[in-house]
Amino acid sequence: MSARTMHPNTATLRQDTRTIGLVSLAHSVSHFFHLILAPLFPWIRDEFSLSYAELGVVMSAFFVVSGIGQALAGFVVDRFGARPVLYAGLALMMLAAFGLAASHSYAALLVFSGLAGLGNSVFHPVDFSILNARIDKARLGHAYSVHGLSGSLGWAAAPLFLVGIAQASNWRTAVFCAGLVAAVVLVLVLVFRAWLETPAKSQAGPAPAGWALDAKDGTFAFLKLRGVWLAFLFFLFYAIALGGVQSFATEAARQLHDVPVAWAAMCLSIYMVCGAAGILTGGFLVRDPDNAERVISFGFGSAAVCALLIGLAPGPAVMVPLLMGLMGFASGVCGPARDLIVKRTTPANATGRVYGVVYSGLDIGMALAPALFGWMMDHQLPVWVWIGMALFQAVLVINALSAGKSSRPKLGTARGSA
Repeated sequence: MSARTMHPNTATLRQDTRTIGLVSLAHSVSHFFHLILAPLFPWIRDEFSLSYAELGVVMSAFFVVSGIGQALAGFVVDRFGARPVLYAGLALMMLAAFGLAASHSYAALLVFSGLAGLGNSVFHPVDFSILNARIDKARLGHAYSVHGLSGSLGWAAAPLFLVGIAQASNWRTAVFCAGLVAAVVLVLVLVFRAWLETPAKSQAGPAPAGWALDAKDGTFAFLKLRGVWLAFLFFLFYAIALGGVQSFATEAARQLHDVPVAWAAMCLSIYMVCGAAGILTGGFLVRDPDNAERVISFGFGSAAVCALLIGLAPGPAVMVPLLMGLMGFASGVCGPARDLIVKRTTPANATGRVYGVVYSGLDIGMALAPALFGWMMDHQLPVWVWIGMALFQAVLVINALSAGKSSRPKLGTARGSA
């Protein structure tokens, strides 16, 4: 039986494992490219005589283009299918890396960073369209867990890979090799493209939530769904909190608790590693999708408490890596539950569009966070860096509960059997 006629619930564990693995590998490349330039800034800054603000604009170009492109990519996925869009995304990232390696002006850096952002924009609409269509409902939580973990591993691998090559050769060789990574993964998804095939629209069954928008509702009818905008806000607030951790949290903690410089870098690594462990744990906690809201309430509630303790409670420097590890684990646990809530909000025939709009909040938040928390640091407010992250995490609890309980508006939706 072909993938087109096979109902997702009849898929074997082996088939699901192949699909999850290949989709997650591609997703790791997306996160890898988030950091394709930042670890190399010392070399790039010296060669081009750039200020830190100018370097920051290069990163902003990536996320601004990715945010806009992600909202649009969902429509393209729904129209042409997930696989060709995935091919295009990987090809664009490969070309962007080669272009960055050959750049000899600041303008070229901006252009090719934006091109990399355009390539990055396709992954969430593509990935979740494939996973939701192919993976057995009972294994979706685990699929989301592995998918999220692959992103964390991509973040972790990028600095080691790029800095190692730059130290042995130069930054241009490092970026060129990053392009080769995208090229290898592109070849793999082309060779094993059958593992990514999704059912034709006319043969696709209803989503596990058991509903779909009627054709008469129109292409943009999903934008009237309250749950879509609650999910968008969730990712926006989540990205701002995460961006605070990645940008200035460790420096704020160093100032508040006299954390040694070497420890500060270690704290971020501990947060990421514990976050990855949390993502894996979260996949087991949401085997029953009805637990999603409770998992998020506990996870982000605990993370907010950890942030407040770092920001407000006096204590030895050693408490900072411990609390950051706990905060990372608690936040990571929420990842699969978060994606399940978005899935429940998504009509069966609008998966790409919904995930494109919803995940664009992630890019917008990542673009806003450095400016927000950097302003706090410039005004000698390290305490408020941690209070701000705690507030955004607390809002995530309220948001998730609202999104989980949000009723679907009457748009002429057709409800089928689950």
